[in-house]
This record gives sequence, C-alpha cells and structure tokens, in this order.
Amino acid sequence: MDVCELESGDVALAAIPIRKMTIGMAQTLLLIIDWRIAMPKRTIGDRPELKPVNVGAAAIDIGSKMHMAAVNPASTDVPVRSFGTFTRDLHDLADWFKACGVKSVAMESTGVYWIPVYEILEQRGFDVILVNARYAKNVPGRKTDVSDAAWLRELHSYGLLRGSFRPDAEIATLRAYLRQRERLVEYAAAHIQHMQKALMEMNLQLHHVVSDITGATGMRIIRAIVQASGILTSWQPIGTCDTIHPSRRSGRHLWATTGTNMSSR
Repeated sequence: MDVCELESGDVALAAIPIRKMTIGMAQTLLLIIDWRIAMPKRTIGDRPELKPVNVGAAAIDIGSKMHMAAVNPASTDVPVRSFGTFTRDLHDLADWFKACGVKSVAMESTGVYWIPVYEILEQRGFDVILVNARYAKNVPGRKTDVSDAAWLRELHSYGLLRGSFRPDAEIATLRAYLRQRERLVEYAAAHIQHMQKALMEMNLQLHHVVSDITGATGMRIIRAIVQASGILTSWQPIGTCDTIHPSRRSGRHLWATTGTNMSSR
C-alpha cells in the first residue's frame, strides 16, 4: 500500500519507520545503562598510588619582596619558610636547602625576580628548573589550603613538572649582550626621529641636504649648531647694527651663526 493511497484514518501507518528507529535507539541506550551498572565501581583505593620521583625536591614561590620556599615535610618541622630577596637572604635559603637534603629545586619564571635566585642556587650545586605557571595550574587535585610553594614542591616530587629551556651561563651572558644591542638599535632609531623633529621645528632642512643626519657630515653640522646656540643672544646679522630677538631668529640666522663660529676657528 502506497502512502498516497492511505486514507485519513490510516495516516499513522506512515510513522512506523520512525517509531522503529526510536525504539531501536531506546533499546541501545538501555543496554549501555545496564552495562555501566553491571561494571564494578572503582574506588579511590583501587587507583595506583603515585610514587615520588624526586625525593629531595623543593620549590620556591618567587615574589618581588619575599620568596616562599617549601621542602619535604619529613626533613624538617617547618617545611615552608619565607626568605627575603637580598643576596644574604638568598644564601640563607641555599643553606637551608642544604640542611634539608634538597637536591632539585623548582620555581616559576615570574618576571625577572627569579634570575638572582636561579644563579645563586645553580652556583651552590642545586639542580634548578624553571616552570611555566600554566603547567602547574593545569594539574588537577590541588587543595585550597595548600600554599603555592608546597603545591609546586609536591608536583615536582612526583615528576609532573616540565622545565623550560635555560642555556648555560656563558650562552646566557652572550644572549644578554645581543638583546641589549638589539634594544640600543631600536632606541637609536627613535632618537634619530626626535633629532629630525627638532631640526624641522627650527626650520633646518638638514635632511634635504645630507642623506644621513647621523653620518659624519650630519653629526659635525649638528654639533656645530649645538655649540653655537650659546652665543645667539650676542649675534648680529652682517651689515646691520640691530640685535635680533632670540624668539624671532630662524634657521637662516642659526646657519649664519654656525658659519661665523666655524670660520673664526
């Protein structure tokens, strides 16, 4: 029987395939539920217990005025202590780590405050790793009453932290020099623009005459202008006896002063 031949009372027959599909999906869901119920539930005690990988692990919560350090609670009565940021305080921190049997230290790379701590601990023979704060926050299971240093030490003791790349001392020094040079080059470009702006405000079109104002010729002209600026108040234009007010002098008078000053030498 075709659907077109169905009468008004037989329209419900057209929904039979949809009903069969719905019933099949419901039966599948029931089978899944029964299977999940029949499975034995795993309790917390059934989970494999993590074993510490770094027994002598410690961690430091880096701050601008104070560092919070944490060690294994089994090694001392006070596992979390605060230290200052001065050099003497950092050496006291290293001495405390030595007394507690610490061998590896983890710290977050917070700004530039970690650099003195890292260098002193590395010089004292500790294995120091830098940790991205994002890695420590993404690890689940942290309790609210645990400090940042204690939580970082616990993760480090189980080997759940990945250290960032830190080159050797010689390579780090070379990298610092290269970065400083790059900054100086960037600053020099900005200062050249300031020089060009100052020359334009004095109506000195030096950039139309010299291709590079920071070259040998351009710098000689600029130094002559700067040295001659101190005698502008007593300068008089050639062929006149009237002194020009400093506020009305233009670049033409400044160039004349420069030429007079240079020729007098």
